[in-house]
Amino acid sequence: MKNKTSFLLQERESHPSRCPDNSALKQQQQKLSAWKPQLTIATVLSSFFLTGVFCLSVGVCLILSANSIREVQIDYSDKCSDCSKLHENTPNWNKECHCSVNFILKEDILGDVFMYYGLQNFYQNHHRYVMSRSNAQLLGNVNIQKSHCTPFSTYRNGTPMAPCSAIANSMFNDTIDLFDNLDSSVIQVPLLKTGNSWWTDKNMKFRNPESYNLSSEFAGTARPPYWQKPVYLLDEEDKRNNSYVNDDFIIWMRVSAFATFRNLYRRVSRIRQFADGLPAGNYTFHISYNFPVIKFKGRKHVILSTMVWSRGSNPFLGIAYVVTGTAATLAGFVITAIHLKLRKKTYLQKGTRFPGFLNKGKGVL
Repeated sequence: MKNKTSFLLQERESHPSRCPDNSALKQQQQKLSAWKPQLTIATVLSSFFLTGVFCLSVGVCLILSANSIREVQIDYSDKCSDCSKLHENTPNWNKECHCSVNFILKEDILGDVFMYYGLQNFYQNHHRYVMSRSNAQLLGNVNIQKSHCTPFSTYRNGTPMAPCSAIANSMFNDTIDLFDNLDSSVIQVPLLKTGNSWWTDKNMKFRNPESYNLSSEFAGTARPPYWQKPVYLLDEEDKRNNSYVNDDFIIWMRVSAFATFRNLYRRVSRIRQFADGLPAGNYTFHISYNFPVIKFKGRKHVILSTMVWSRGSNPFLGIAYVVTGTAATLAGFVITAIHLKLRKKTYLQKGTRFPGFLNKGKGVL
């Protein structure tokens, strides 16, 4: 017996207890008061109904705001079919091809007008596509040893691509100009090509090499296979919008989660007769067609749109709020019905067990 007791003591010493020490501090910690909410039927129902009313209110406001946006969408996939067929042939992929699309703006579009390009059935959310990029290179490091850009990192002869990655290689490169067809003349609508990307992207995630001569800095590199010009010639007129900090390039590198998406392309400059927006009239899109879509059965659009406090015309967020609010409200009604049913059942059961319980207040025991 003594041997067994000594064995247990030795085992306790080798495996110390996890219980807190019997000290004043430890005991006080175990006795500290804590907030333990007790859910009652009143708090639960009020939570559900308040959540439902809040979500429904916000959802309705978002949907009404999205519906108030003025928008014109032009599909030019078929109207530029000749250019599309030309570029589908591999030997002709870099040949210039131009097409025009006429449309009528029946009412004025007042305020800031934004021009987007839209793609349909273009899957940017594929895992290998999303991962194919080099953030180190986009920060101004031209020569990088390791990257995730494969297979668009180097050519067969070992020449590195700048920029590398499948995202950069597939960059949207159609050129779109807007013209106002007046009775006596044709006026090009002034468009702003800078200030369209996110500030954090422009100033923190994308940087050019620290050199005044970008062509010499990119010596020894080559443009991606589907590009028509090297990266240091993206905008020769504005050095602050050239190379890796080009707004069109930055916007394209922020991939979309869905197969159908739109990206901001230009903003209408509010000067001269366009100070209040786009007046009603006849307009023409002049398009330099470079981005083929037939192989992946895609479509291309040009969108002219305004913007409100809830941003673009996407009603998804408003619908999500309405669905959430409706679900919360219905759940509140269901819980209320269950509570009333169980309460009545409990009341009747008590009356069956104690006959005098039902006659309370009538003077019968």
